[in-house]
This record gives sequence, C-alpha cells and structure tokens, in this order.
Amino acid sequence: MFEFSEGCDMAISYNKLWKLLIDKKMSTAELRKAADIAPNTLTRMKRDQEVTMQVLERICEVLHADFGEIVEYLSDEDNEQLPLSEQGSSNHLL
Repeated sequence: MFEFSEGCDMAISYNKLWKLLIDKKMSTAELRKAADIAPNTLTRMKRDQEVTMQVLERICEVLHADFGEIVEYLSDEDNEQLPLSEQGSSNHLL
C-alpha cells in the first residue's frame, strides 16, 4: 500500500492485467517469459503488491497496452467495497 504526502492511502490492483491476459489468451507463464519477469515479481503482482515501473513498462510493451490498462489504483474506500477475495490478494491460474 502506498501512502502519499497528504496521508491518502492507495492500493494497487492488477485485475485489469489478468483480464487483459484472458482476452489475449495469454497465460501468466507466457507473459513472464515474454516480458522477462522474475517468478517472485509475478507472485508480488498476484498479491497486488508494488513492482518497479520497469516491469510495468515491459508488460505494456509485450501486451501493446498502456499503464491504465494493466494497473488500477484504489483508495481505501474503493478497496473496502471490493469483495474480500479481491482485497490485496488475487488467485489466478498460471
């Protein structure tokens, strides 16, 4: 979770990425290889944890997508409205 100087907490969600992979019929293993992502980095993403901008850039290049198509920032209020299964942890097929 990120905390900005104003005291506003934001959570990251990669749900858009997982949906985009489904639309493109690409597995997470294929993405990992194509974007040269370490397995532990992909695990962090599955847990909706932060990763480097370089990783996100490589994913965008591979998928021909923009950041907004793979990452979403949620305020605490938005995150509280998500079902518990989607808060801070995502279960996705490899």
